[in-house]
Amino acid sequence: MASSALSNWGEIIRTQNLSADKEMDTVSRWLLITRASVFPMTILSGLIGGLLAARAPGADALLFGLALFGLVAAHAANNMINDYFDLEGGVDSHDYVRAQYAPHPVLSGLISKKGLLLAIALVNLLDLVILLVLADARGPTLAVFALLGLFVSVFYVAPPIKLKHHGLGEPGVFVVWGPLMIGGTYYATAGTVAPWVLLASVPYALLVTCVLMGKHVDKIEADTAKGIHTLPVILGRERALALTRGMIIAFFPLVALLVATGIVGVWALLALAAIPRARKILAALRRPRPDAPPPGYPLWPLWYVSLAFVATRSAGGWFVLGLLIDAIVPLRLPTLL
Repeated sequence: MASSALSNWGEIIRTQNLSADKEMDTVSRWLLITRASVFPMTILSGLIGGLLAARAPGADALLFGLALFGLVAAHAANNMINDYFDLEGGVDSHDYVRAQYAPHPVLSGLISKKGLLLAIALVNLLDLVILLVLADARGPTLAVFALLGLFVSVFYVAPPIKLKHHGLGEPGVFVVWGPLMIGGTYYATAGTVAPWVLLASVPYALLVTCVLMGKHVDKIEADTAKGIHTLPVILGRERALALTRGMIIAFFPLVALLVATGIVGVWALLALAAIPRARKILAALRRPRPDAPPPGYPLWPLWYVSLAFVATRSAGGWFVLGLLIDAIVPLRLPTLL
């Protein structure tokens, strides 16, 4: 029984779907409702912030863990908010892409609309409690990071701003998964933050933004038809894909620049180990999407988003490993000169 449940959870984390022949358990239901398959991007952002702060005076591992949990909860709330407002606004429907690549919480019957709204409120309440604890420990400035993130989260699709509808969703994701998440986690861990931390957040923020770019390229026809002006809709498919490739490429020299300037340690260059995989993904991003999904592919009709997600997970994972080693055995480039 336990192994069956674990198998279900693993499948959802990998694919954001659960095979029709498998029994739906409570955890699986909530993993689908919150779109837990994309949580690794947030976990990596939090880990980067915490590891950058690991050797700072007064660094607190418990506060870091609480901040990381709060980030994942906030991401869950963000996903549910997006689904709720897109459903309310008439964007999400059975024939729209959102309901085709994975179960929509309401349209698939996983939860009622009222239940989804209640879940959003409860998760945000939980995050408010976490924020109050962290702010009590580190000061009210920490709330700036959280409230700015909440603003982007809510108004990404909520009226009257609807950032996604005006080409501002992608810049919003860059700010949230970079300076706000990484800088905020650093602040929660160390009790302060410096400009170099925000600079160090840029390479990974670009990678996460690539994932959203890929998803919006996949949805470009559907979004155009609904009058949703995402950045790929504004730029057009080819320019949007070129920008996506450029951001993936930029990650590597930016990490090298962080190392060369002593902002992060030499071990961060482990991120360059992701270059072979990135080259394959870049080549795939230059090719048209196939006419039909490959056997066993779970996210159809999405395609480019999967490629960008793999690049982000690979490069981000190597970067985090380098920061982890640097936290244990610090080594800055100037020490080699």
